[in-house]
Amino acid sequence: MPRSVSPHLALAAFATALTASTMLVAPAAAQEVTLRVHHFLPAASQAHQNWLEPWAEKVEADSEGRIAVEIFPAMQLGGRPPQLYDQARDGIVDVVWTLAGNTPGRFPSLEAMELPFVPHATGEVTSAAAHEFYETNARDELSDVHVLAVFGHGHGNFYTREKTIERPEDVEGMTIRVPNRVINQTLANLGANPQGIPAPGVPEALSRGVVQGVVFPYEVVPALKVNELTDKVGAFTGDRSLYTAVFLFVMNKGVYEGMSDENKAVIDANSGLELARETGAKWDEWDLVGKAAIEETGNEITLIEGEALEAWKAAGEPVIQAWIEEQNAAGRDGTALVQSARDLVAKHESAAN
Repeated sequence: MPRSVSPHLALAAFATALTASTMLVAPAAAQEVTLRVHHFLPAASQAHQNWLEPWAEKVEADSEGRIAVEIFPAMQLGGRPPQLYDQARDGIVDVVWTLAGNTPGRFPSLEAMELPFVPHATGEVTSAAAHEFYETNARDELSDVHVLAVFGHGHGNFYTREKTIERPEDVEGMTIRVPNRVINQTLANLGANPQGIPAPGVPEALSRGVVQGVVFPYEVVPALKVNELTDKVGAFTGDRSLYTAVFLFVMNKGVYEGMSDENKAVIDANSGLELARETGAKWDEWDLVGKAAIEETGNEITLIEGEALEAWKAAGEPVIQAWIEEQNAAGRDGTALVQSARDLVAKHESAAN
């Protein structure tokens, strides 16, 4: 069974796991490997309990025990969330789950999937489109790791205290936590003061008044107690999302390449487009759990629809155009990247219906 390792054991595990994961102790154990999975959310989160742990259990079962998996939540192996990708690249850990937006500008092509109202309203469609977009347009940006899945979430909403956000002008003068460069620029254009704070820092930022609001999907609300730290929700409607956060589930390349063909086949069978799609579908289920937590707390939910929604779409257009120009100046075809993202969303939307 996969283990979620306690903080008391994490330091010792970190010090010894790099050797343990590759050591050949006897011919009979030559194919055995222990994968250390590191991520940023607490062990109580939906993603930890209902995605990473089942994934680990399936890898262990499919490998008939040749592959063991240990999961270290809440940055137990040290560092900060923006360092997770490099931890996998450098072999400090074996597998990480992180956000592309934690390191702004590092994965420029992938930002096309995060642009205003490009991603789908559901995590399932957005995730399938994001993974295929990576395969089609951004393999070189993640060439220093072995990619297990690229995915995203559906509707992202505003969670605030005291002031409801419904229209674009409502964010003016507000300090709002954002997850990536694209939504940062969108809100900055509207006179907000966006702050790029990794998810684990959100509860403290809200409780100390560092920010007046945050943008998140419903899914993460219970894990970070957002429902207890805010009292109003501006919830987007429609078939496209204001933004998504592109998630990266990646593995150290040397660890993967050092596996036996039999073990590689297990990893391959538990990664790729279908893993991305299935993971996005889980996010959609967890959105319902997060929304229920909001409703149980009694927070006010204001639907962003009709003319207000159209105003948000109009506010996003300058961000898209500026992004295209920036990509063109860097030698990438920005228009083609945006069109590819939109086409893939439409393709997987059609497949899901």
